[in-house]
Formats: sequence, C-alpha cells, structure tokens
Amino acid sequence: MSTTLGARLEQTLSADQIARLRVFEASVRRWSKVKNLVSHQSLNAIWERHILDSVQVQHMVPEAMVWADLGSGGGFPGIVTAILLADCPDAVVHLIESDNRKCAFLRSVSRETGARTVIHHDRIENVVASLENVQAVSARALASMEQLISWTRPLLHLGAVGVFLKGRTVADELTRLPPESNLKIELRPSLSQVDGALVMVRCAPTFGADQ
Repeated sequence: MSTTLGARLEQTLSADQIARLRVFEASVRRWSKVKNLVSHQSLNAIWERHILDSVQVQHMVPEAMVWADLGSGGGFPGIVTAILLADCPDAVVHLIESDNRKCAFLRSVSRETGARTVIHHDRIENVVASLENVQAVSARALASMEQLISWTRPLLHLGAVGVFLKGRTVADELTRLPPESNLKIELRPSLSQVDGALVMVRCAPTFGADQ
C-alpha cells in the first residue's frame, strides 16, 4: 500500500477495518495461486486497483445494512463491504456466485475476517427474487448496465439502491439503455480509476403509491 493511499484510508477507516482488510488481502494472494480471483498483474497494486475501488461502494450508501453483491468472485466489492460493516450487528452481505471454488474462497475469507455474509452458490437470476430487506445491491466489472438493471429490477422496485462500478465504457452503456421513467441514474466519479465511475440507480417512487 502506498504512503498516499495509506493516509487516505486511515482518514476514513478504523484500525480494525484496515486490519481485517489486510487479512483479506493475504487470503486473496494465497488463493490466487490456485484460483484466478484477480489478474496476477493487478495483485501488485491490489490496494489501489481492488480494495480502494471496493471501499468506495459501501461509502456511497453508508446507511445500508443489508447488501446483495452480484458475481462476488474474488470478494470485490462484497467482502470489502462486509468487512466495513463487521461491527454492525444488523449488517449482512449476500454474496451471489455461481463458481463453486470461488464460493469456497468466499466462505473461507468470511470466517477469517469475521465478515457477516450469506453465500449463495447459484445463478444471479435464481437468487435475487428470493432476497428480502435488501437495501443496496452492488456489482463490479460483471455485466452491461442493461443486464445489471434487468437482474436487480426486483430489488430496485422494493427500494434498494444499485451501486455499480464501471469503467471507461460507462457512457456508451448508459446511452444504450432503454428509457425507463421510474429509474433515476446518477454517475459519481471513481476515487481509484481516472476513467471509472460509480453508477447509482434508484427506482423513483410511483405517484400515489403511498396513498
């Protein structure tokens, strides 16, 4: 971790959170020797490329205690979110992953870090509709915005906030979205990628829904 990055994280994270993230980092490095959780090249900049990238997701919706993370794979951002919420007794992060060996990693690292997670070994479309009380849903480098919205629409309609990490193609992806009057989409600049962004998606309340 660079000195500059360390100072930035120390300003926003507790010593306990950083310690848990270091345990997570060690686990990612260990498991990556046998399972490609992240690219080997990016392991040399794991804090800048992956951990900080994931920390900002939870910071976008700090009040959310129940999360669903799609395609959790190497734990970015789902495990990081769970680590940041580890001291909150009501918090839980649902990790959805179809790869069995990646699920084994997620179970192992959840135990090692004390992260409160529920691992769903299944396809996203088979899990999302069964989840309850989800307040925020995340995904990183997983699919197009059109697909992400399609998967998460049941959760968005129930009030969840979507927080999706996207790269340089985000503008093109947004222009290809079909118009949906009940969706509010907002772009936030990424703290870790110059050409990246966080896409915030909310379902606007229907007029008269509370009447």
